[in-house]
Amino acid sequence: MRTTRDRIRHAISFEIIGLALFTPLASFVFHLPVEHVGVVGIVSATVATAWNYVYNLGFDHLMQKFRGSTLKTLPLRVAHTFLFELGLLIVLLPFIAWYLGVTIWQALVMDISFATFYLVYAFVFNMAYDRIFPLPEWREAQAPAE
Repeated sequence: MRTTRDRIRHAISFEIIGLALFTPLASFVFHLPVEHVGVVGIVSATVATAWNYVYNLGFDHLMQKFRGSTLKTLPLRVAHTFLFELGLLIVLLPFIAWYLGVTIWQALVMDISFATFYLVYAFVFNMAYDRIFPLPEWREAQAPAE
């Protein structure tokens, strides 16, 4: 299982790279000032960072308990990413509506767009992260049998 230090590195690098991509793109797509999108992005990233740590720790404990390993199959990666974004969407919807002064429906459309971006981004980021920083147990599980 990942260490606390590794989880912190994962969460921070995920959010910094995500913000750098998300802010100008969302500003362009929704025709909003970059500073408004930036505030939404920073608040969202802060909430997401805390959620990322708690969610991934819990998900890994459940995987360890029920599967005996934290090695994720492709379907597990998809479920992991989808459930993470669904939880975040529920938490951030009221904030987006309030801060941007839009209806809940408009905030939902925006939030779903943000979540769609982050679904793809999270999938790619996590796959890359796991390849760059693999756990020893994964190397053992993937080693050819002699």
